[in-house]
Amino acid sequence: MKRLVPTLISDGVSIEFIMLIRTLLAATKEIAFRVSQGELSGILGSTLDENIQGETQKKLDVLSNQLIRDMLLDDVSVRTIASEEEDNVIAGTEGAPYIVAFDPLDGSSNIDINGQIGTIFTVYSARDDVPADSPLQFSQPGKNQLCAGYVLYGPATLLVLTTGGPTRCYTLDLTHSGFLLTQDVLKVPEDTQEFAINMANRRFWFDETVRYVDDLIAGEEGPLAKRYNMRWNAAMVGDLHRVLTRGGIFMYPSDSRNPKQPAKLRLLYEANPMAMLLEQAGGKAYADTTRILDIMPDELHQRVPVQMGSVNEVEACLSYYK
Repeated sequence: MKRLVPTLISDGVSIEFIMLIRTLLAATKEIAFRVSQGELSGILGSTLDENIQGETQKKLDVLSNQLIRDMLLDDVSVRTIASEEEDNVIAGTEGAPYIVAFDPLDGSSNIDINGQIGTIFTVYSARDDVPADSPLQFSQPGKNQLCAGYVLYGPATLLVLTTGGPTRCYTLDLTHSGFLLTQDVLKVPEDTQEFAINMANRRFWFDETVRYVDDLIAGEEGPLAKRYNMRWNAAMVGDLHRVLTRGGIFMYPSDSRNPKQPAKLRLLYEANPMAMLLEQAGGKAYADTTRILDIMPDELHQRVPVQMGSVNEVEACLSYYK
């Protein structure tokens, strides 16, 4: 099995960029260790604070954010960082070539039940036309991403990564503390019989989503003419890893709960990196009728609806919205 660096070199990635990825992964290895220790490491439970998203922070949220932030700011190739847990961007090394955005811990509600959680990250080229401390550094469509990835903290710690080539999967080897290549190319099956959505929100969905999901549930007797199974982990990294591994469609549609915030998932920290990983694996990723990677963000913490996964099922879903 190959280690991380040889595969990145074969994808034409520069040594400087490889060192940046290794910085990110050094932080995730520390998070993985804390997660594996559970209550022994004192990271379970919540703090008394809320993040910029209005969500109560878990202790592991705060720790993960601090670890990744501090390590990235020590990397001289990083000009600006943005975190889902921070109000604004943070300037790093002036004139450095890269900017990094991350969700330090996706699936926080799963921490205390020993469920699936993960770290999502994305890298862009820095903009020379705006200051390092400006959110406009990240005013770029997702198709400009140089790299997207996530680390899934499960029974094994997995890294799923693309630098514009194939989407690959690596497994953390605890004996040598390195990520080893275990799947050279992830390919999302074009068809599926699985879907992932939070059914508890059904009463808030708009008509298009209700009709589509009702047709999924109708199974062989419905217009889609096949039996579907629903899977839901309450962690985007877990649900999308299943889609990348064996196909499916993942949805977090817009709804009517809060007219000022009709969507749940963040474009920069969640939708864009996952969309890049899926597209490089042969899948599709849309926000209603718009390709996610084409969206020009209008604010740092912008939220978007999401429908992503197996090509033919995403197309079927989109037909309800069109």
